[in-house]
Amino acid sequence: MVFPPLKNDLLLRAARREPTERTPVWIMRQAGRYLPEYRALRAEDEFFTVVRTPELAAEVTLQPLARFPLDAAIIFSDILVVPQAMGLEVQMVKGKGPHFPRPLGAPEDLARLRTPDIASDLGYVFEALTLTRQQLDGRAPLIGFCGAPWTLMAYMIEGGGSKTFSRSKTWLFRYPEASHTLLGRITDVLIEYLVAQVEAGAQALQVFDSWAGLLSPEAFEVFALPYLRRIAAEVGAHKPDVPKIVFARGAHYALEALAESGYEVIGLDWTMDPKEARRRTGGRVTLQGNLDPATLYAPPEVIREEVKKMLAAFGPQGHIANLGHGIHPDHDPEHARAFIEAVQEISGGDA
Repeated sequence: MVFPPLKNDLLLRAARREPTERTPVWIMRQAGRYLPEYRALRAEDEFFTVVRTPELAAEVTLQPLARFPLDAAIIFSDILVVPQAMGLEVQMVKGKGPHFPRPLGAPEDLARLRTPDIASDLGYVFEALTLTRQQLDGRAPLIGFCGAPWTLMAYMIEGGGSKTFSRSKTWLFRYPEASHTLLGRITDVLIEYLVAQVEAGAQALQVFDSWAGLLSPEAFEVFALPYLRRIAAEVGAHKPDVPKIVFARGAHYALEALAESGYEVIGLDWTMDPKEARRRTGGRVTLQGNLDPATLYAPPEVIREEVKKMLAAFGPQGHIANLGHGIHPDHDPEHARAFIEAVQEISGGDA
């Protein structure tokens, strides 16, 4: 498959810790609900209809790049397409978020899961990646992604979001063997899924461990880290030239381990200190992040000052600028522009 040549490789160079003339920037959830053009599209189609329609997914992926001078696109999809492919129904409920009508309740429910045929069950993601990569025309790299095994397990057992995640954490301590079985099965799927994303056009990959911070250091060491390492090792063996990003939200205690887990980039949430993260990771990896998303509620001049502080804390190299979590649905797109342009101007020397 032949794609247009890449004209802006800043993110890929930064991920490989190669020198860059300025700091690359993109935003988690940059394609989505804060953009009026996305809301207009969603008025016509349900969320998973958009995800499963390659032409619509490509259109949404490219919407923020039509507005902003971003240094990467990230495919419009959802981490929960993998549980769907494994046989669980997932609904996106307005005002509530994801909902599993029949979550996994006990180890015997593992028999309900199926081993997906990646090419057919998730083929719409690969088609969207290929179409988007072609339509990008080399403007910026295209990022593919998945949810981490522990985060997907938590959703599959809780049935959605939760304040305590008591059901999924109960599994870890009451059914550790079944937990490892489930985590291993999810990991098998994710490895094949990520490799196929690269073959379809993804030029970088991010693994979202959104619920990593729910785990104690000991539980993370047992139930999350081994599977993250396995993904990095096996995807890396198949696609050694594709940078891999891990975003383990809230897992402050795991920075040293993550720096040695096989990922080229570690994403930091907004509660992590960039200088301390740099010290603890010892320059072994690129860091990504980590402006508090709430900063985008501030006036543009305040956003600019906060960006200046963030860039100073990370330093000029080995950094990919981003928010410390996804952009909020009620953010003003022009404040996202203020963030993006401030990163580019300040890191490029126009302070």
